[in-house]
Amino acid sequence: MRKFQVITLFPDMFTGVFGGSMMWKAQKDEIVSLETVDLRQFGLGPRKQVDDTPYGGGDGMLLMIEPLWNAVLEAKKNDPGAKVLLMTPRGARWHQETAKLYAQAEHGYIFICGRYEGVDERIVELVDAQVSVGDYVLTGGELPAMTIIDSIVRLLPGVLGGETSAEIESFSDGETLEFPQYTRPEEFNGLRVPSVLLSGHHGEIAKWRAEQSRRAE
Repeated sequence: MRKFQVITLFPDMFTGVFGGSMMWKAQKDEIVSLETVDLRQFGLGPRKQVDDTPYGGGDGMLLMIEPLWNAVLEAKKNDPGAKVLLMTPRGARWHQETAKLYAQAEHGYIFICGRYEGVDERIVELVDAQVSVGDYVLTGGELPAMTIIDSIVRLLPGVLGGETSAEIESFSDGETLEFPQYTRPEEFNGLRVPSVLLSGHHGEIAKWRAEQSRRAE
């Protein structure tokens, strides 16, 4: 079973995502284990402090090294071989090909979700990869972690159901987009299904789909 652990100040954000749809199915079928690690539990002092002002001045607060470090070590106890990923805008851009590589690996993953102005830089000593979902800034790393976990879990054998479900979709070859698809009825509000898809001619259908995929690039 593949284990995914998310270090976050807001574990409740993951309740709906981990408890529905394919994520729920993947856990029910014991394909994955999806868990959150509450960073606040590793906070310092009676107030469980996890953030402080940055050395050198500047606006905002940083997540402190001690709570983060201890949270990662605790997650490692649950899965010693897990790779640690830091969600950060400066990280490597996430792509479908990356998701495939991560899905093919046999180890689990520990996700660090930053907050405020970021994290104490020293945590990178425990990090295996820094990852970004795009050139924009969010209020925390929770949404990127959800996105990345979803993109990996859906590619694990047995999650989607259909054997070729993940093979004909957008970026399945790293470049082209998925061709348009239709279902019943054949006509709706004057909009008709392309006749080639109703022809039963598999060669022509394959040709049309390939053309449409290239057109979408």
